[in-house]
This record gives sequence, structure tokens and C-alpha cells, in this order.
Amino acid sequence: MHATIWHNPACGTSRNTLALLQEAGAEVTVIEYLKTAPRAEKLAQLYRDAGLTPQQGLRLRGTDAEARGLPQADDATVLAAMAAEPKLIERPLVETPKGVRLCRPKEKVFEIL
Repeated sequence: MHATIWHNPACGTSRNTLALLQEAGAEVTVIEYLKTAPRAEKLAQLYRDAGLTPQQGLRLRGTDAEARGLPQADDATVLAAMAAEPKLIERPLVETPKGVRLCRPKEKVFEIL
């Protein structure tokens, strides 16, 4: 099975999720989203496929998202902010042929393996 992970190597949850994918034998494409930010359209697709709103995919801890009013902003505003400043994206996002999950906790990845 192929999986794509939007990964931050400095994040323990992201590293542990990647390890679970590798242990499961998945062929993994790793995208370090802080270096290669996804476009707003890709983020919209990921959140839609995960059954989440962009606001639910917003990283609050360690960001200024709340001060900027992003949790209450419309989808397009949130997605544009994430694409411009990928540190606002909660991680890790994982996509497989079975779906997309925001893998917090890491065990959520098993739902799409």
C-alpha cells in the first residue's frame, strides 16, 4: 500500500506515525510540509477526505492562529493562511487509498491502512 505523510521531523507524533507506516510495510512518500507547503486546494481536498473542516486542521499550539482569529475564520481564509504559513497546519496528515486522517493520536493511521 502507498501512503503519503505530510511530516514534520521535529514532531514526535509525526515521527511515530511515520514509523507505524513503515512497520506496516507501506510504501511511504514523505513530504516535509514546512519545506514544501501544500497548496490551499490540496489542503481543502485532504480535509474534505478526512471529514474535517480546515479549522479542525489548524495548529493552535505554538502559533498565532488564535490571535489572528483563524479558528473563527472562513475556510478560504484558513486554507490561504496555512498555504502561506505551513506551521499553521496540524500534523501529521496521512493519505492512503483508503482515506485521509489527521493522525493525532498516531494510532488513527490504522483506520486507513
